[in-house]
Amino acid sequence: MAERHGRGARAARSVAALLATAAALVLAALPLAAAERLGTVESALHRFHLVRVADGLEHPWGLAFLPDGRMLVTERPGRLRIVADGALVPEPVAGVPAVWAEGQGGLLDVALHPDFAENGLVYLSYASPDDEDEEAATAVARGRLAGARLEEVEEIYLAPPRDDGGRHFGSRLLFADGHLFVTTGERGEPDRAQALDDPAGSVVRLRDDGDIPADNPFRGRADARPEIYSYGHRNPQGMALEASTGRIYAIEHGPKGGDELNLIEPGVNYGWPVITYGKSYMGFKIGEGTHFDGMAQPVHYWVPSISPSGLMIYDGARFPAWRGSVFAGALSGELLVRLEIAGGRAVAEERMLEDLEERIRDVRQGPDGLVYLLTDHPDGMLLRLEPAD
Repeated sequence: MAERHGRGARAARSVAALLATAAALVLAALPLAAAERLGTVESALHRFHLVRVADGLEHPWGLAFLPDGRMLVTERPGRLRIVADGALVPEPVAGVPAVWAEGQGGLLDVALHPDFAENGLVYLSYASPDDEDEEAATAVARGRLAGARLEEVEEIYLAPPRDDGGRHFGSRLLFADGHLFVTTGERGEPDRAQALDDPAGSVVRLRDDGDIPADNPFRGRADARPEIYSYGHRNPQGMALEASTGRIYAIEHGPKGGDELNLIEPGVNYGWPVITYGKSYMGFKIGEGTHFDGMAQPVHYWVPSISPSGLMIYDGARFPAWRGSVFAGALSGELLVRLEIAGGRAVAEERMLEDLEERIRDVRQGPDGLVYLLTDHPDGMLLRLEPAD
């Protein structure tokens, strides 16, 4: 398929909570007149306005919300942008690490440390180039945001080896259970996803400084990379936390058909390329079919492909009927998908925004309880869904 998250400590947490609450109030109070309403949508459960918050973004990829109401947006060519008061700040954030912006590579996701209000740490995933800018691998860097600049930037993780292939870098970032989760693609070499001595095609679990947690499922095994949390993934470009349960979901591109939504569990093999619901681009069968002992089944899959990117589980108050729904963007499908999950499987699917005819790269819930989207285009947009009732 084409490619198209002691007392002093208690006081600090209290300050962080107050800042987060204040930020939500600020965002909710921002004047909507600064944005442009594109239309009103009648979905199955909610009627909502589609609003353009900002445009002029070159292939935007990831989105994060700062406590002061501003937003950070990555652009795949290598820029980190700020959206403030409903407008794109002209100058990019300085200090971003160099990226390999070839093929599907470039600057990918962005995430804030859970204690960002105290430490200012921003995390970026990207295709990290070698010294000759000829080869690259998925990597994670962190830096401290000071105004419009990243300082003390360091690369804390690299998924080796670098190579000159331009496909399947992943990559989403997610903080959950006190750890940083990172998705990596198998770089267009399917068998790497089944190799435990290779971090390609996996979900990686790290400490916030890039070190390996002692309780990772393969730590201590001589034949495995200790950072691997789950494996057998093709090209996962969405990851989300279900806040009510602590469960982590990831979404990945299949080949020709076979895009998957998976519930991520430690040590589990998700099958690629041994099992898949897709076929090769030439139409041939891949692997052993759709089932194999010891390999997990997806929560949901798509045939034909929609090219999913970006994942969110809604738990806000602005769209109460959507609470618990899983949302995914679609690139080739040019739509927004909403899934209802029960008993470990998707029991309902709704497709929205097909008339927009835009490749949806990312989907996020804002601190204001609204839904935000990024469109993948040379003149990409930051969009917002607002209740119409």
